[in-house]
Amino acid sequence: MNRSIKRLVIIFVYLIIFGSFGSLIYYALLPDPTCTDGKKNQKEVEVDCGGPCAPCVEEIVAEEIKIEEKYFVYGNNNRFDAMAEISNPNDLYGASKFKYEFRLLDQSGAVLSKEEGESFILPKETKYIIKLNLYSSVNPYTVDFSIKDVEWEELREYEEPDLNIYNKDYSADPDKNTVFGLLRNESYYDFNSIEIDIVLRGKDGKPVALGKNEMRTVRSQEQRDFKIIWPYRFGVEVEGLEIRAEADVFNSDNFIKQYLPKEKFQEYESR
Repeated sequence: MNRSIKRLVIIFVYLIIFGSFGSLIYYALLPDPTCTDGKKNQKEVEVDCGGPCAPCVEEIVAEEIKIEEKYFVYGNNNRFDAMAEISNPNDLYGASKFKYEFRLLDQSGAVLSKEEGESFILPKETKYIIKLNLYSSVNPYTVDFSIKDVEWEELREYEEPDLNIYNKDYSADPDKNTVFGLLRNESYYDFNSIEIDIVLRGKDGKPVALGKNEMRTVRSQEQRDFKIIWPYRFGVEVEGLEIRAEADVFNSDNFIKQYLPKEKFQEYESR
């Protein structure tokens, strides 16, 4: 009996020795914790973020972009122009990028033509998305518009570009229609690109024609005339003219230079 107990004690001691030795080898070979090891260690807040790692990205829960209006108009030579008016209901979140798609459909819902693109939207902004020259040999019945892959960003402090349209006018001739206007960049930034979107509406408020223009390298406080021509007659008289200008503030390459406001410049000089 005593011999059996002694044997068990010896076996137990050997197990402790080998277990301790194995543990030492395991921990000696165990790699140091990192911020990319896929584990929540080294006092991280979440896996591989917080604590000694980069701050955790806060999940943004935002209301979806709303589609307020979608429409298409006949362009010319089996070409059609499509528009959508969208709005962002969020106070703090803007979409630095999202994908959209226009689809011209026949009465059965079959796709006649489609066009994809990317855009952005600021907090509480309402804007137009316009695509020109969608081809279809058949007259569409309706247009579908969808948004996907929205990339939200929190914008607590930002300055919306102060882009204004003056002297806007519309004229109709027997063989063409023309819109005139004056763009003035009243912000304190030079922009590489400013887009101008135009919607002409009939008496019933529905779009009659759509247009867009891009102006390159527009300096702060600079103003420029623009003119858009439709080389064909519209089937409906134009009663309303809407022109909106926008610059992508999410794209750092769109900024050429920033100027200090006069009062800020004087404050800076006095230091």
